Amino acid sequence: MLAFSVMFIAVTAFAQEATLKKTDNIIKFKETVYDFGKIKQGVPVHHDFAFTNISDKPVIIENATASCGCTTPSWPQAPVAKGKEDVVKAGFNAAAIGTFSKQITIKVAGIDIPAQVTIKGEVLNAEDYAKFEKEDKTVKTAK
Repeated sequence: MLAFSVMFIAVTAFAQEATLKKTDNIIKFKETVYDFGKIKQGVPVHHDFAFTNISDKPVIIENATASCGCTTPSWPQAPVAKGKEDVVKAGFNAAAIGTFSKQITIKVAGIDIPAQVTIKGEVLNAEDYAKFEKEDKTVKTAK
């Protein structure tokens, strides 16, 4: 009887997982990770995550939430028609020095599992960024 109960619970859990709707089946992002590389402290940066509505009806992005307050997402407020493209914008304030990796979770109306995109890079202080720029230009000209 115990074996039957365990099997029943496992089958039920699997069936529920199979019925969950995933964002990947509704919208397709051109990229889900963007690396800014080295950026200067105090200079905000932005990136647009382009996506296409691959479903057979209009899609509504309910919201986009960032993993921290230093990242500000914005998303289309109007429905995105079937086959059309739009963007989720990711802004990063670059206040703290060091490497970063920030996630933005995108919730689509009527979909159980949200999408996630990531921005990453390294924030350098003004002095280190100036050195980086000088070295980068030297490397590019040497090629």
